[in-house]
Amino acid sequence: MAPEQWVKLLQDAKKTAIIQDGKRKVHFLMGDGREMVEEYSMETNVLVKRSWKEKGKLGQDMGWVVEVGDPQPKITDNLETVGIRESSSAPLITRRITKTALEWRIRNLSYPKDVYSVSAEDDGTITVRTSNKKYFKKMNIPDLDRIGLKPEQERISFTHQYNTLTITYKKPPKLLAIEKDIFDMVSKLKVAKDGDVQCPTS
Repeated sequence: MAPEQWVKLLQDAKKTAIIQDGKRKVHFLMGDGREMVEEYSMETNVLVKRSWKEKGKLGQDMGWVVEVGDPQPKITDNLETVGIRESSSAPLITRRITKTALEWRIRNLSYPKDVYSVSAEDDGTITVRTSNKKYFKKMNIPDLDRIGLKPEQERISFTHQYNTLTITYKKPPKLLAIEKDIFDMVSKLKVAKDGDVQCPTS
């Protein structure tokens, strides 16, 4: 997608904004029927969460999927079902965005730092490999995909501490400019009264 297409998609979307829990929450209803909610910190103006409403093949509502921020707590996490959910020791990926970088955190990776390699791939992903062949993961980068960019190796750095691999991708100038345009747009939206907008709970 060309950068201007993504911005235009958001400009043309029906938008509703509320201020809640110290965040500016903006609901986008796109012309193609897709729905997205973004949450911006009122202190830093940085995006802290982005979620998309998923539809099934038959058009049924599949709930909200988190692209950026901590995943939604599963409703089924109670005493009756806790014994059959996925192991809490499995690697878990979460995404964050800072003013200058995109970040991925992969928890439950206990191998030492020198085992990991993190590479920008021609298919547009960032790929994590371990020399001991114990972990391999391709990670898509929607922020770059949407504006027609591929990842560059020199923008990648990573650290490993407390069994967590943290990968940082320094934002390219084009992404910074588009993020500024989008924030300028959402910051000017009239804020609705709490309850007038359908946003997923945090």
